[in-house]
Amino acid sequence: MTRRRAIAGSLTILGALLSAAVLAAPARAASEYNLPYGVTPISHAVYRLHMLAFWMMCGIGLIVFGLIFYSVIFHRRSRHPVPAKFHENTVFEIVWTILPFFILVILAVPAARLLLRMENLRHSQLTVRITGYQWLWRYTYPRYGINVYSRLSNSSLAAVQYGRHLSPYAVPHYLRSVSHPMVVPTGEKIRLLVTGGDVIHAWWVPALGLQIDANPGLINAMWIKILKPGVYRGACNQICGWGHGYMPIVVVAKPPQQFLEWVRHWRAMHRGPGQGDFPPHPLGL
Repeated sequence: MTRRRAIAGSLTILGALLSAAVLAAPARAASEYNLPYGVTPISHAVYRLHMLAFWMMCGIGLIVFGLIFYSVIFHRRSRHPVPAKFHENTVFEIVWTILPFFILVILAVPAARLLLRMENLRHSQLTVRITGYQWLWRYTYPRYGINVYSRLSNSSLAAVQYGRHLSPYAVPHYLRSVSHPMVVPTGEKIRLLVTGGDVIHAWWVPALGLQIDANPGLINAMWIKILKPGVYRGACNQICGWGHGYMPIVVVAKPPQQFLEWVRHWRAMHRGPGQGDFPPHPLGL
């Protein structure tokens, strides 16, 4: 009885210490520790599927570790010096064979539905062609005849080139800002056609809930529908050479009327084949 009380007291003290540590920790947003909820219907669906799997794994872990701790405490050698003589239990073996199958089905069905939904490009209202290069992105709007070349911003480039004299901490959004972002309207279904112009890249924006491989000679298609205006940042998520870390992604979502104003302004400012700023920067990016 004394040993049992000692174990119970130790667990109580441990729980109190963990609770105190949690309460003393600075309050942070849940998104800092978890998958972001995002701003698109796809990102919302991905988040819900992620949380379903997360809570299922928590339940399985609770059962497994609960049984382990129960065995350690109540079936230790001091209580049962002579081990049990049984070798198997057919009922238990059947249960722990069938149960994982149903768990996989519970996860596979919504995952398959989500994949089909992500591939459904019907009724798209706008198409944007995305091409990855070493090391920049080209955004083409076929409807409006616009090409936007998006590369690392000059402020980040200056910090890279003159790092000893210009601290990266003094540069807003260091290595995450671009010369020209991809601008899209909110509330519209936008088809993305993604490819690579030289090597394999990957177009990844966490807030949009998607990553698309940019493979040379192959076009991958997905869609987005951004529900809230804002600036959403990402990066190339496929190692593509020494400049891989210097090709961020910035998506600016504007209300439809403001997007059309941006289209008119861009077409007025950039006429002819030399749109954007494709000529290389001093670092060769």
